[in-house]
Amino acid sequence: MAGGEQGAGGAAEIRGAGGPAAAEVLGDRAPADQQVQYVARFAHEFQAMDNLRQAEALQRRLELEDRTLDVFVQVNTSGEESKFGMPPEAAPGFVKQLPAFDRLHVKGLMTLAIFSTDHAAVRRCFQTLRAVRDTVRETDERIAELSMGMSGDFELAIAEGATVVRVGQGIFGARALPDSHYWPGFAG
Repeated sequence: MAGGEQGAGGAAEIRGAGGPAAAEVLGDRAPADQQVQYVARFAHEFQAMDNLRQAEALQRRLELEDRTLDVFVQVNTSGEESKFGMPPEAAPGFVKQLPAFDRLHVKGLMTLAIFSTDHAAVRRCFQTLRAVRDTVRETDERIAELSMGMSGDFELAIAEGATVVRVGQGIFGARALPDSHYWPGFAG
């Protein structure tokens, strides 16, 4: 279980208040320059790796900090433009490039399912990620973890093979702003 969902800003706020180490698992869209510095210095896991520029920036900063970082590759299994992550078909090739970044330890893949009450559609997102992971494991057995499912859909994710769920709202409560602030037009 990860206490994600809160993002770099929420993690910094929780950490500053003496909060749990779970706050150091980041699953939001980072790293702008100052966020790269925060992630490289304090986080023990980053769950939104989806491009080489991001990998390069983290690698450089981790070298300065003399640290390593566990990462998950974010895959957009819903196809929604509002979600980040690479298309499922791009993930195997991307993962093959990551061993060049010795400060990044790829643990697995992460997805955010479609925001829907249609359980079959949500399950398809999780099934797609599991299939991508199985394909990647044919050439890289280190890629074992599946981070999928949040406070509202983690039961479906577990049923589809999740090894990590992000239940920040379930632990810390609802965000100060409504979900519609983070996902305009997609949540109430």
